[in-house]
Order: sequence, then C-alpha cells, then structure tokens
Amino acid sequence: MLEVKDIVLNRADKNILRIDRFGIKEGERVALIGPNGAGKSTLLKVLALLEKPTAGSIFFRGRRVTGANTLAVRRRMAVVFQEPLLLNTTVYNNVAQGLKFRGLGRADIDRRVNHWLDKLGITSLRHRTPLYLSGGEGQRVNLARSFVLEPEVLFLDEPFSALDFPTRVDLLEQLGELLVNTGTTAVFVTHDFTEIPYLTDHVAVIDGGSVVYEGGIKDILRGGVTVPAVRHLLGPYKKSAWMQDYIK
Repeated sequence: MLEVKDIVLNRADKNILRIDRFGIKEGERVALIGPNGAGKSTLLKVLALLEKPTAGSIFFRGRRVTGANTLAVRRRMAVVFQEPLLLNTTVYNNVAQGLKFRGLGRADIDRRVNHWLDKLGITSLRHRTPLYLSGGEGQRVNLARSFVLEPEVLFLDEPFSALDFPTRVDLLEQLGELLVNTGTTAVFVTHDFTEIPYLTDHVAVIDGGSVVYEGGIKDILRGGVTVPAVRHLLGPYKKSAWMQDYIK
C-alpha cells in the first residue's frame, strides 16, 4: 500500500535516513521503535509526505508520489502528534475543520463529527475550547480530528507519552479497537515497548537512520533477536513482570 525505495535524507550535510526499502501493507499496523535520534519520527514524516527526502521514491497504492499528486495522496492520510495543537475554537469546530477544508456539506460534516465525538467519548465536550481540556481530553479530540477524515493511513508519533498511565492505557485500548474495527492502516512511533501490544505485534526497529529489523515484538522480548540496537532497547524490560507475563 505504502512503500519507500532508496530513500536518503540529509540535513546540513548529515545523513538522517538511508533506507533501501520499507513498506506497509493495507490494513497493517506497524510500530516504529529505536534509540533516541535514530530517525523514527523523521521516517514517519517522510511516509506521511510531510518531509521530502533528499533522494529516493515513495509509492502509494503502486503509484509513485510526485509533486503533482502529493497533496491528493496526503489527503488520504492523517497524522496524530504528541501535542494535539488544537485551534482556539470549540471541540466540534476542531474536529470539523479538516472536513470543511475538503468542501463537505454541512449535513455530512455534522454527521461525521457527531459520530466521532461519540466514538471517542467526548460529545459532552463539543462546546469547550482547548483551554478547558485535560491532556487526555485534548488527545481524544486529536484522534477524533484524524478519524473523522476516514484516512487510509494513520500516522501516530508518540501521541500518549505525555499522559498519565491510566489515561494512556485507556486511550491505547480504545485506539487498538478503532484501528481493528475501521481496518485503518497505521504507523505508530513509540519509545515504550509496553504500548505496542495494544496496537500490533509487528515492529520495525530503526537505528542510525536505517531499518535494522522487522518482525514480531514477542520475538524481540524473548531475546531471539541479536541486532545490537534491539538488545539495547530490551535492557530495561528484561526483569519486568509485564514482559515475562506477555511472552508466555
């Protein structure tokens, strides 16, 4: 569905990404993990067409992405960042904004916005402004704003890392259900292994700007992967009760 080939991204003469080939199948959910500064978020932005690589090609549904069709392809995607970055207007208007940009009629906008406010449990917040939302509520609005667009691919860049543990788990569980129920293809950047099982078993490990491993999270946790970056990431989890229970 989405594939990159021979991608190179340089900044100020420094190589940030160098990826021969990486792809995501339709309906697949992939977690991108790796050390700090490995290039996870940068790869996500390249895949989401938010950052143009120095060299290489991106293909969406078998068609090469070019300057002529970038906007059209980008409109079939949505991105959820760590900070909601909500507009200074009501929750309803924040969720509706993307649909207005796409020129949908008022009745369609109202139907879709109300549906996702209900799905994310924030209907009662529809008239509130961001100033009066908690972190978890703001991120629910952010998710609703993305899902209302009915994206074919959803990108999530550590969206829950700033939230308290109970709120984070609640949102991860709900997001996992929504991805399954909608069949949305998703790419999820995280630094926390414990978040991954809520959304997927499939991980790609990024190190030094390259994809050094693709496979199952359980294989990693069981110690069967010898890639140095994977072993380094695994260290803090080796003695955790969560890890031992999950890999049984």
